[in-house]
Amino acid sequence: MKNFKRVLMVSVVGLLALGGMAPATTISAASSQTASTSYQRSKVTASYRYAKKMLVKNRTGLSGKTTALFSRKAYPATGAAAGYSDFLLGLKGLGYHFTKTQRQRVAKNLVLNKKSTPGELANAIMALRAVGYNPQRFTLAGSKQKVNLVSALYRKSMTKQTVNVQSQALIAVSMSSKFKRPSTAKFSKNSLSNLIVKNQQSNHGWAYNNTAAAVDSDTTAMAVIGLARGKGTTTAIQTALKNGQSYLKKAVYDNGAYGYTYNGKNVPNANSTAEAVIAFSTKLNTLKYANSVFKSGQSASPLRAMLSYVNSTGSIKGAASQTLGVGQVNLANAAYRQAQKKQSVYSLN
Repeated sequence: MKNFKRVLMVSVVGLLALGGMAPATTISAASSQTASTSYQRSKVTASYRYAKKMLVKNRTGLSGKTTALFSRKAYPATGAAAGYSDFLLGLKGLGYHFTKTQRQRVAKNLVLNKKSTPGELANAIMALRAVGYNPQRFTLAGSKQKVNLVSALYRKSMTKQTVNVQSQALIAVSMSSKFKRPSTAKFSKNSLSNLIVKNQQSNHGWAYNNTAAAVDSDTTAMAVIGLARGKGTTTAIQTALKNGQSYLKKAVYDNGAYGYTYNGKNVPNANSTAEAVIAFSTKLNTLKYANSVFKSGQSASPLRAMLSYVNSTGSIKGAASQTLGVGQVNLANAAYRQAQKKQSVYSLN
């Protein structure tokens, strides 16, 4: 489960717009399933309500063994549970309005300092922007000093970071046109995009350890999302993006889901499938694949497969934690919905 846990760490109320996209092909139309508008509405409503209750209670789940969602005591290094940025972005993308108490809880618990890693800074930037704070003028808890987290991230070296962290950083600095790159920056959007391109493997996917044997759909989806958000226009970047999208199309399982390989067996899951849905939703030319059957033998669309993991309560079947499960499923639902309106869940000016 090591790879699965690593991927999951990487680390939205209008539902009427959730219409089905036209199928990309006509593969087995009679036996295949896509997510109908009513099916989407039912599942999205359930997972959205579950997430709202988690936020109100400040818990990582509503049953079983749970911990605080935001707590410096529980998470001394970060102040929040793994997956918190996706969790907040998902709620925001589905139209949630955070209360003053909820916003302040996020702000006062996040642990940010000179030792914060690029991944931790990227998550904080995305989360704070989602709940309405300006990451370029953020007042740290217990201090009156305002810090620029965007500049802090730009000043971090990215050359030895994993593709997941590089992609997270690219998504974070691309969230708002108001985010300014400092003169002392150690990377630009283009140079970071080129680093990601450099690590693409011969099979057109990406891996957490930059080896072809370890390529997985989660890391590939993150790289695709990052490159799409970086908006690089060079031939190398655009070719890598297109090839990454093609890899994801080929990597879909017969049941429409995505997953990882463990001990030689494929393990489909909601989180991996959500990552693929988000990746397909980042570009209009691939949006149709999110809710279509496009590979021989495929019985359901990725969106339909992902939503099948949503329990009647709104929790996610098999999730390592509901923060990760509900968070990424909601984010994928929001990404798909926003893309149909030619918008991005990651654009928060």
